[in-house]
Amino acid sequence: MDRQLVTRLKEKEQKALEEIIETYTSLVVSIIQNISRGSLSKEDVEDTVVEVFLTLWNNTDRIIDDKLKGYLCSIARTKALTRIASVRKHSALDIDEVEMEDDFLITSEVEKKEIVSALRDIISGLNMPEKEIVIRYYYYSQTIAQIAKVMQINPETVKTKLRRTREKIKMKLAERGFAP
Repeated sequence: MDRQLVTRLKEKEQKALEEIIETYTSLVVSIIQNISRGSLSKEDVEDTVVEVFLTLWNNTDRIIDDKLKGYLCSIARTKALTRIASVRKHSALDIDEVEMEDDFLITSEVEKKEIVSALRDIISGLNMPEKEIVIRYYYYSQTIAQIAKVMQINPETVKTKLRRTREKIKMKLAERGFAP
């Protein structure tokens, strides 16, 4: 289904975009709300959802046929973080909310891409349910309670698997030369 929708979307068929919006709006809203954790107003969430689908429409050439859902999730995550930053920038500054960064710790873009590539490779090699838990927690920004409910497992099991999987990922990254 997604492959056909992507093909039609790449041909700039508006009906395809409408079908994608109908199918994926609840997922996009969920991601934005999970990332914002209540820091965005209802209007900000709605505006961000519109931006997500507009970005999809304007970047159809970047969609890989069988990766529509992942691409939408990535756009939603990025747009949510951008909107949160914008809202914070325009609100009164509170020193407790400001994240301090050390210029010496900022990783170059090339290193970031290498780490992202290594992480994707490592995560792809994980067994289920660890792989699903990591993706839901870090990429879809779901809480442990949400993951436990969807996967129908105990929240403590989710916590334990997440902790052990993080340790495994850190070890594999270290083996590849990335310091924790």
